[in-house]
Amino acid sequence: MTQAQATHPLPNKADFAHVTDWVFDLDNTLYPHHVDLFAQIDVNMTGYVSALLALSREEARAIQKRYYQEHGTTLKGLMIHHGIDPADFLEKAHAIDYGVLAPDLDLGEAIKALPGRKFIFTNGSVRHAEMTARALGILDHFDDIFDIVAAEYVPKPAGSTYDKFMALHRVDTTHAVMFEDLPRNLLVPKALGMKTVLLMPRDAHHEFTDAWEKRTDEDVHIDYTTSDLTGFLSRLVG
Repeated sequence: MTQAQATHPLPNKADFAHVTDWVFDLDNTLYPHHVDLFAQIDVNMTGYVSALLALSREEARAIQKRYYQEHGTTLKGLMIHHGIDPADFLEKAHAIDYGVLAPDLDLGEAIKALPGRKFIFTNGSVRHAEMTARALGILDHFDDIFDIVAAEYVPKPAGSTYDKFMALHRVDTTHAVMFEDLPRNLLVPKALGMKTVLLMPRDAHHEFTDAWEKRTDEDVHIDYTTSDLTGFLSRLVG
């Protein structure tokens, strides 16, 4: 990565002094990658596709991942190609054990101290976001949750979905920041004038499921990267 493309793991507080709206993705963002909560959802989605299409898990997983890459979520691909009931899919995909999450009091205090409004913006469901944030002990610090249902099942990174979120909450994007774990989901926020922060795994050798989930030298739309959300936010409010 060239110097011009480099980002910084520690924030310059002055870069965020103008921010009044703080927007957070959910999975692998508000909790770190190594917790691996999403792995449970991934297994459930594979099982759903396998049962729906009467395929082996290996065949189902290949279709699942193709839909994820092509349509932003497996759900959207299944809706387009197989006309499934999205509510049924979301209920079954999110039938997981949230007990793997532990309350993160330091993260909660850091989010609470941020000046302005805080939102969760997820391709999952409101229920999943509430269960996750409640397990982390941070739910009460957010003003609202914008989920895949509010997005009319059109997931990030679609520009129309960001437009829906911004319009609903009257977000001035020039005074907002977005935290995400997928580089492609920060393209639109950056184009809209938002600050962008990418959450990376703590393990430098973390194996991504898909190559396109990794950050590359071409991802110049990312202002900061960090593997420690709590530490990053604490530097902004300390």
